[in-house]
Order: sequence, then C-alpha cells, then structure tokens
Amino acid sequence: MRMPSLAALLLFCLGAQGLAEDGQESAHDFSFASIDGGPLPLSTFSGKVILIVNTASLCGFTKQYAELQALHERYVEKGLVVLGVPSNDFGSQEPGGSQEIKSFCEVNYGINFPMTEKVKVKGENAHPFYAWAAEEVGFVGKPRWNFHKYLVDSNGELLAWFSSPTSPLSSKVVTAIEGVLVAGSENAG
Repeated sequence: MRMPSLAALLLFCLGAQGLAEDGQESAHDFSFASIDGGPLPLSTFSGKVILIVNTASLCGFTKQYAELQALHERYVEKGLVVLGVPSNDFGSQEPGGSQEIKSFCEVNYGINFPMTEKVKVKGENAHPFYAWAAEEVGFVGKPRWNFHKYLVDSNGELLAWFSSPTSPLSSKVVTAIEGVLVAGSENAG
C-alpha cells in the first residue's frame, strides 16, 4: 500500500478551509451584506481607514454607538470609515432583524455610518472576515464580547485591535486612527 506524502496529508487536513483562505491577503478581499440589502465589499473602502466593530443593541457597551458616531463625524472627511457589524454571538444581545437594528441605531444614536447585516463573529460559522482577522491577530485578539474593534489601513492591512471595554474615543483608539490617517495622507501626497 502506498503512503500519501506529507504535503498531500497537509492539504487534506486543511480541506476547504485552506481553499477558502487562498488569495485572501487583506481585509479588502472580504465582503459583507449591507444592512440596507445588497453587497458591501470592503474593497469599496480601499484608500480609507476602516474601524470595524461588532455591535449589539442590548449590551452594556451599547452606549459606544454614540462614541462611534462621534468618531465617524470627526474623521469621515479625513478618510475614516466606521463599519458596524451587528452580531448576536454574545449573550443574545442582538436578537432583532436588519430593519429593527437599523431603526434602533438611527433613533437612539443618530447612526449614519455604514452597517452590515447581522453575522456571526466567532466559532466555526464566523463570517470569513472574522475568521481571517482571528488568524491575523491570534487568539488574544479575537472578539470576546460585543464592541470589539479592528483597525484596518487604507491598503486593507489589519493593524490593531481594541477590546470591548476600550472606548472608541479613548486616546489609545484616537491616536491609532490619527496615526494611520496621517501615514495615509503622507503616502498619497
């Protein structure tokens, strides 16, 4: 009986997961569905800095929506996109459908930054962006609760992550965003 090569075993073990990740080298390789319907490829934001945040309407951190909107308003003209990604993965704190979530965000927080449809951000069925991001940052940088934040530069490179309790307006987040925006404007000029 012929034994399979080590390379063949490795490919077999990786299976479809290895194939799905092939060629996905930046955040711009992923797409969500917009909360308004239709595709929302992250490549749409090429040339911009993106703060991707998994959100929930019934969480102790839900007040961060106001801070995310303030961050959006402060930096949108300088090239920042805040992207809200509703998820029901933690404590079942986002039970509603797209229209309910959108209405909640607009009425209670005046949200006008883009949002996606509700997705899974952890586990086997995590959205492909979140599976990729978890591999990029390792175990310690994976979402552990709602309002986990990923900072992506204008080329789609995942630069940093911030835990749920970290305020979007904290000096840590603002300094990171300003640094990436300045670097991006220097590279463009």
